[in-house]
Amino acid sequence: MKVLGVDPGLTRCGVGVVDGAPGRPLRMLGVGVVRTPAEAEIGQRLLLIEQGLERWLDEHRPDLVAVERVFAQHNVRTVMGTAQASAVAMLCATRRGIPVTLHTPSEVKAAVTGSGRADKAQVTTMVTRLLRLDAPPKPADAADALALAICHIWRGGATDRIAAALAKAPTARREHLR
Repeated sequence: MKVLGVDPGLTRCGVGVVDGAPGRPLRMLGVGVVRTPAEAEIGQRLLLIEQGLERWLDEHRPDLVAVERVFAQHNVRTVMGTAQASAVAMLCATRRGIPVTLHTPSEVKAAVTGSGRADKAQVTTMVTRLLRLDAPPKPADAADALALAICHIWRGGATDRIAAALAKAPTARREHLR
């Protein structure tokens, strides 16, 4: 499975592509950051993010896009930019018929490091080890995007199966009672 991880941000939107499957070695296919100038108008910045993500989708043709779920922060302005960049990523993938999955930061940290409270340095160290990279991916947004892709490869299939089973459970119980 080839997964494009997106760490949404208005100034720096991390992107990373990982290929792999549970129990098999992971391989990084690409990593980078889509940048926008802080002084540009919001509409222009979102357009630049869309264009950058479209290039990544064209080049790597992922099977799935994993996006970091936006969480509450003290700075409303930061959360709004992150949410807007996240929406652009979801839109780009959905427009192409590519499934999108959201993962929380603590879920990603737990998948990659074993602790949902790991710091950025720990996540970057584990991403570097798991992908057998010569050097840590920089900036942190790029490492976080790779961590999102790894998280989905390792946990996404199980999470999807659990959700599908839960969705069927009430129907199955009703049919059993007939």
